[in-house]
Parts: sequence; C-alpha cells; structure tokens
Amino acid sequence: MTVKNVHVDVLVVGGGIAGMQSALDLADQGYRVALVEKEPSIGGKMIMLSKVFPTLDCCSCITTPKMSAVAHHDNIELLTYCDVQAIGDRPGGGFVIDVVQKPRYVDIDTCTGCRQCEYVCPIDLPSQFDRELGAVRAIRVPFSTAVPQKAFLDIDNCILCGKCQQACPVEAIDFAQQPETFTVEAGAIILATGFELTPAGAKAEYGAGELLNVVDALVMERLLAPTGPYGHVLRPSDGKEPDSIAYVQCAGSRDKTLGVEYCSRVCCMYAIKQAMLLSGALPLADITIYYMDIRTFGKGHEQFYQNAKAMGIEFVKGKVARITEDEDKNPVVRVELIEDGSKVVERAHDLVVLSVGMLPGYNPKSLYGVPVADDGFAAIPAPNIRPSVTPKPGIFVTGAAAGPMDIVDSIVLAGAAAAEAAAYLEEVRTPSPQRAAIEEAVHA
Repeated sequence: MTVKNVHVDVLVVGGGIAGMQSALDLADQGYRVALVEKEPSIGGKMIMLSKVFPTLDCCSCITTPKMSAVAHHDNIELLTYCDVQAIGDRPGGGFVIDVVQKPRYVDIDTCTGCRQCEYVCPIDLPSQFDRELGAVRAIRVPFSTAVPQKAFLDIDNCILCGKCQQACPVEAIDFAQQPETFTVEAGAIILATGFELTPAGAKAEYGAGELLNVVDALVMERLLAPTGPYGHVLRPSDGKEPDSIAYVQCAGSRDKTLGVEYCSRVCCMYAIKQAMLLSGALPLADITIYYMDIRTFGKGHEQFYQNAKAMGIEFVKGKVARITEDEDKNPVVRVELIEDGSKVVERAHDLVVLSVGMLPGYNPKSLYGVPVADDGFAAIPAPNIRPSVTPKPGIFVTGAAAGPMDIVDSIVLAGAAAAEAAAYLEEVRTPSPQRAAIEEAVHA
C-alpha cells in the first residue's frame, strides 16, 4: 500500500449522500476534489435504508449510481478508510490536511473483490451494517453494493490462521500493513460528517438494549430493505413474524432529560413510511404509532400522512411512559391516551420500534476551527441566506453536519455548499470588492 500526497481544489470530508453530491457537483464543474471517508465504503447511512419518503423510491437504486459515479469520476480522488488527523493553513491560501490511511490488510490495488478470502474465513462477527441482525466474516467486502468493492480485514478479531491469504488468487492479503500518513492540499473544505442516532438505550424506561423486541428505526430499515439480513420482517427474539407493531415517537428528540431538546425533523415521516411498508410486507399486522405531535411539513408529506391513516394505520396521541415485557417477550407499552381523557393503559405488542433522533456525527471545533451551536451541530451565521457557510473562511458544511434534515434537504444543501466552495475558490483567484464585503459581513 503506497499513498501519495494529493493536490486538489476542494476536500470533502464524509462520503454519505451529501458529501457525494457536493463532490459530484464540483467535479462536474471541472474542479479537482478529494473525498475522504472514514469507513471502508462510501454510501453513508442512506445505503442502509429501504425506501425514501414520500415517493417510496428504492434507496439503493438512488445511492448506488451516485457511489459508482464518484468512484469513476476523473476529477474525484476517492480516499476510503481514512481519518483526517490535522489541518493547517497553506502559504498563499488554502489548507494542508494530514490524513491517515488505516490499514485494510488487503492491497486495494490488487484486490479484485472476488470474496474468496471471505468464504474461507472461520470467524463470524455481528454485522454492523445490518445492525447486528446478521453475521459477517472477519475479512470481507463491507456489503454487497460497497464502493470500492474491495475487502478489508478486522484485525482485532482475526486469529491469523492464514486461510484468507492461502485462498486469495492475486495474493492481495498483507498482514504487515501499517497506518500511513499523507497530506492533502486543498483550497477549500466541505464538511459532510453526517449524524448519529440517539442511542436506543438512552431512555432506560423504554428498555432498548435489554428488551430484545424493542428496536430502533434503523433496525427496522434493515428488516425492510431488499438487502436486509432475513429477506423478511421477523422479530429478533424468536424469529416470529410480528402481528402487532408499535412505534414510539420522540424517543430520542424533544427530551430535556437526554439533552436533545430539538425536533429531529425526520422521525415522524420515517415512522409513517415504515408503517406503510410494513402494511405491504405484513398485510394482516396491526400497526400503531404513539405520538406527541405529527410534524409533516415538507412537500407531499401531509398527503403521505393522510394516506397512511387511510390504509388503517392507527395513530394514537399519547406519551409513552415506559415499556416492559410479558412472559412471552412481548413488549408492553404503558401510555397516557391524551384524546381519551388522559387515561393510562397498557398495551402489548409483538414488536416496538423507537423513533430515535439525530445527533451530531462529529464536533468540528477542535480540528477545523468551526464552532458549534447549542445543539452540537455546526454553527451557521446566516442560515436563511447562506446555510452552508461557517464562520471559518474556506470551510463549508452540508447535510446533517449543519443540523437535522432529510435526504432531499441534504442534497439541496450539498449543491449550495458546492456552489459556495466554487465561488470562494474563484474569489481567492480573482478577488472582487463586492464579494469581499459580503464575506466580511457574514464572518463578522
């Protein structure tokens, strides 16, 4: 593995849908782009999803061509399984970024993605991609549509039996690989560091992590996805097909006890989407959504909500106090029914899904000098005018790095970030008094 220093116009940090879109928009304009991704494959969280709302288009069908376009674009340098370690100012403008290439223990230039190493590996591990519902091998291609389609080895769980090395037809396995540091010189940076989910066990009263049949929404996405672990919706404890499924809204947002006081914006819609998909996958199942408020504010979202009600999905306005389980491992929901005189009842379901919220995926303050707002997401001085411009000149944000948002808004903001980065580069090359005045006002 030999890593060379990279000289580009823009460095994009994060290979989710927003980062990929920004990279493609800039590359199509003729700018040289380096895309750094910490995981072995690009795709982010979107490649894990089943369908998008409100159109119910296939997520893989949207994301996979984007991933392929990034990998094959002449103006994009794809740097997967890498971490940004340090950043400094470049004399004359721009940035010098130190990047560490983590060892795959596989020669990425030689590997053909044939998976022969994966087939002979004796070590099975819980699949992080499938939210630990399925199993993977210690050496593997990350997932079926991964880009690049190259293997990597989880050395922490490897027993060094050498079977993968013997099976590899091109001798790509290299147990001696070490981390390598290289530099990227760029005129501008776009942060597309995404989000993390509120931990499913954050609210102990909801039993997630302890109750096997209480799962988070991303687990349900994997169960519904065509590339999912089972090819069918089955509950984790016993593989039973659930007859009654409940959603608990605001299980990780709008909650001062968790320090997450904001609305994550997507939870109502993804719960409604999943409920509609479940109605198709399990036509006889009863589906209930317990909610405080339904917030369907986007284009076509309210009609989507009304369609769900027309399909027979039950919407119950009420605050869930706790979730326990009975002797058959069925979750029992204790809920206050707001529209029924605040009566407190307990209802048993086969499966409960927590609509968890969105947390910042990364704090850019220490490394990039970009301050964060009270909610932990990147601070934007003029969100209504220039929603991707940070207080740090030359550094822009896109997607959920700027705050909770859905896929459509992430793609729109990715285009805005690309346009701002391009304008910034041109301004550095040929300054104009008008642009300088605008920049001074925004960063003041």
